[in-house]
Amino acid sequence: MQTDITMKIDEKNETSILHVGGYLDAHTASKFESKIQEIIKSGKYNIILNFAELEYISSAGLGVIMGNIEDIRNHDGDIKLTEMSDKIYRVFDLVGFPSLYDIFKTQEEAESSFGSAG
Repeated sequence: MQTDITMKIDEKNETSILHVGGYLDAHTASKFESKIQEIIKSGKYNIILNFAELEYISSAGLGVIMGNIEDIRNHDGDIKLTEMSDKIYRVFDLVGFPSLYDIFKTQEEAESSFGSAG
């Protein structure tokens, strides 16, 4: 059984797209946190989390997203979520993320949402 995480960063204009796959849980949350910090330290605050390949997320993964949003929004940025399976969406929905974050069906929609903001 796979219990690891895969991550890849794409840059598009002023937006960083972090593709997250596999398992985002207590064992992999620190790697996820480091990747988000890497993006922030590079001065990018428009972040899209693409969950097309994500199979599982625990509260530890949700906590990483929550733990970074204030700093990002303080720099006029945001975290947008996209391409999650119904199973993953249900986890986000259960904890109220749709009222706190923009969630898009496609990465293109998430990208254009940043373009229209400024």
